[in-house]
Amino acid sequence: LDTLKESVRLASGLTPEKTLDAASQQRALSALSQFGQRLRGFQPEAVRVVATNTLRVAKNTRDFLPAFESALGFPIEIIGGREEARLIYIGAAHELPPATYKRLVVDIGGGSTEFIIGKKVDPLIMESLYMGCVSYSMRFFPDAKIDKKRFAEAELSAAREVQLIAQDYRQ
Repeated sequence: LDTLKESVRLASGLTPEKTLDAASQQRALSALSQFGQRLRGFQPEAVRVVATNTLRVAKNTRDFLPAFESALGFPIEIIGGREEARLIYIGAAHELPPATYKRLVVDIGGGSTEFIIGKKVDPLIMESLYMGCVSYSMRFFPDAKIDKKRFAEAELSAAREVQLIAQDYRQ
């Protein structure tokens, strides 16, 4: 097994017009080049590369996606929120000790947060909400200053989002 991790914070590069800025594209290209070097020699059918919320949201994805794929050496599939949630649950379930009861897995990403209830390795209920650590930081704390008022606004906004799925998850 091998591990390579590079924090790109891609969601921080989304402009108010929902385009990905050049600096974020460059950070992504650099990381993808590193990953591509590590993946050289792998058969194409052995590699699945997925892009999540930021590339789903960015209006200029078609402009930079070919360069991303070239740097990596593999195609990049932009997946929906529920597929993202499904993959997150399967990965988490394989890392946790086996259990016969239902589990809730919550994955807080940069632009979205996935909520999954599953049993064993099977996801049963999956949702992806547009509330991530980077998107909320940019929305509620753009100057990187946290005060009680803005924190309460962020908390209320998150509560409203979660309320949309709470009934189904309680059941």
